[in-house]
Amino acid sequence: MSRIGRKEIIVPQGVTVSEEGPFVKVKKGDIELTVPIHDKTRVKIEEGTIKVSRVADDRLSRSVHGLTRTLIANAIEGVNVPFEKQLEIVGVGFRVTAEDGNLKLKLGFSHEIGFPAPEGITFEVKKNIIKVIGADKQRVGQTAAEIRRLKKPEPYKGKGIKYVGENIIRKVGKAVKSAGTGA
Repeated sequence: MSRIGRKEIIVPQGVTVSEEGPFVKVKKGDIELTVPIHDKTRVKIEEGTIKVSRVADDRLSRSVHGLTRTLIANAIEGVNVPFEKQLEIVGVGFRVTAEDGNLKLKLGFSHEIGFPAPEGITFEVKKNIIKVIGADKQRVGQTAAEIRRLKKPEPYKGKGIKYVGENIIRKVGKAVKSAGTGA
């Protein structure tokens, strides 16, 4: 049995969880997430806890058992406390501003790049740090990856957009040959 799949999910106060057909809806206030439930798993919602079980013991059932439990747990955690990814912009003249919930990035190109906020995602900008905030863990990670893709950090000077705490492996530049004494 899956070690992750058999763990109970504890539902915090104020979070409402309901099963509607092949989906589990998680709601708190005006934030609502929908998690699809694979037909090889069963979800049992009791007072304050959720249990996920599998129908059969074949390979697919075992693999989606833990996945389903994790997706539901992430949805509950996301509506309770939003997920956050931080990106750092490194480079002379590189700038970012947040206007009307969208990002305006100056990354050394001849033009400014606009990045619209996807549904359910908000941006906070302080100096050269971008915070991507949202209830859906997958969407937060995907949005952060798309922003990083606009200007990946290069290995010589480390200029570009990187995750806060990411270690960029640096390369040594060209070696300069010294002028020897010619006879």
